[in-house]
Amino acid sequence: MNAREEILRRIDGITPARPAAKVAAAYDRIERGYLRRHHGEGVLDLFAERVADYRATVLRVSPAELPGTVAERLAARPGAFGVPGDLPAGWLAAATAPVVRDPDTASLDGLAGAVTGCAAAIAETGTIVLDHGAAQGRRALSLVPDHHLIVVLAEQVAPDVPEALARLDPRRPLTFVSGPSATSDIELSRVEGVHGPRTLEVLVVR
Repeated sequence: MNAREEILRRIDGITPARPAAKVAAAYDRIERGYLRRHHGEGVLDLFAERVADYRATVLRVSPAELPGTVAERLAARPGAFGVPGDLPAGWLAAATAPVVRDPDTASLDGLAGAVTGCAAAIAETGTIVLDHGAAQGRRALSLVPDHHLIVVLAEQVAPDVPEALARLDPRRPLTFVSGPSATSDIELSRVEGVHGPRTLEVLVVR
């Protein structure tokens, strides 16, 4: 038994057990009278606008243009790029930059960037959500390299937060990306790249 398992065992020992059926019933009783959707049309336009507000680069491409655009963006930065092992091969079909599939932890800091897909995106907030499932790789791949290129399919963009959350599994490790990593001090001096990639590029495939 490791330390984590021991801590959880102790918590279980002092926390009253609640049958799953009771938990589900309590959850169902929560009133959700709020408006679940604020936007009906122009969702992709809104998403692109909000993402750009965060100082990210947003490009709209067709499925046929995607491989060439990915190749162009990778060629603009010298070095190798890390990608998930299951990233669609077609996305990289035109790429000439070196690509490392499923890079190990030790090599992440030396990469020029990372290319991933996403699980969902939110137009209202300009947020992209990764659950580190298909075409996304593990969380470190999206946080350590200094440049992150994310491919967002049009059907993955939800108008508002409630609809996006309904598409996600809360048991998965969710990473919410709202622009490049940035922070500021008390004098509002902005510093980028502190907690994640300094540069974010988003390709919206329509």
